[in-house]
Amino acid sequence: MAFQPGQSGNPGGRPKASARVRDAAREHTEAALAVLVQIATAGESEAARVAAANAILDRGYGKPTQPVDGDGEGGAIPVGLTVQFIRPAPSNGS
Repeated sequence: MAFQPGQSGNPGGRPKASARVRDAAREHTEAALAVLVQIATAGESEAARVAAANAILDRGYGKPTQPVDGDGEGGAIPVGLTVQFIRPAPSNGS
């Protein structure tokens, strides 16, 4: 099927996880959290401890929102634009 302007290339949307898979994953929530806590408190590398701590916080409180603006204070994204018109020098022969 050729691309049609104004129509989605994926009309069915993103595939949904089956209820069976979702339920199976939710059955292991406590065990997975316990593993994250173990890594966060006694992981061998600092990177692993930080990643586990972030995962715990994200699941407990949600991921923090990120500003879409440019200055972090809610202001507009600063844009500099210079337009220069250059008129060609007149030619002597025409």
